[in-house]
Amino acid sequence: MRSLTRLTVVAAALMVLSGLIAVAPAQAAPSKDRYAVGDSVMLGARTALRARGFAVDAAVSRQAYVGPSLIRKKGSKLPQNVVVHLGTNGTFPLDTCRRLVKAAGPERRVFLVTVFVPRSWENSNNATIRQCAKSFPDGRVTVVDWNAVAQKNPSWFYQDHTHLKPTGARAFARLLNSSVDAAIARSGGTAGSGGKGAAATAPKATILGASGTAKVGLNS
Repeated sequence: MRSLTRLTVVAAALMVLSGLIAVAPAQAAPSKDRYAVGDSVMLGARTALRARGFAVDAAVSRQAYVGPSLIRKKGSKLPQNVVVHLGTNGTFPLDTCRRLVKAAGPERRVFLVTVFVPRSWENSNNATIRQCAKSFPDGRVTVVDWNAVAQKNPSWFYQDHTHLKPTGARAFARLLNSSVDAAIARSGGTAGSGGKGAAATAPKATILGASGTAKVGLNS
């Protein structure tokens, strides 16, 4: 855990140097009703996500257990599409994941992003994410398989094989953005809109980014 923390600090410094974390707030695109919660991996893609209309809450060394409270704090202001990328820095218990989804409420879409981190908890956390998604009704939760995409693109990462270089940050943001767009389209809504009332028509625990769909949005 200490070694991962040290690597996180180093990676954050590298992101500053590469311009991923802007000194002055970058002008974000108009909100597209999507909210992203994550740790330092997402922090590295914050600028790219904001450019695609995401509100972003990401922090270095964030643990999964804080996820439910972060979602609850938004209250009625929580956007329709909630993207969660937690589990890089330690275990992601199934109960925590379920409480996080429940905190978002039944009227919102939740996107759980698999983790890519060379640590003992990687496989178990990703299994938890998939199991968690299956716990909810059709269309409530979508799994975005960042792990599958990341494995095929090692050049996107710094030496810790976890944190994102600029190219990886842009790819991460494109995958998340296109995953939300695809879910909205499946539900009969318009990309960028809330699409309320139609989410139940989407397949249960849809997985985006896995074999055959890893190219979703990555060239846009």
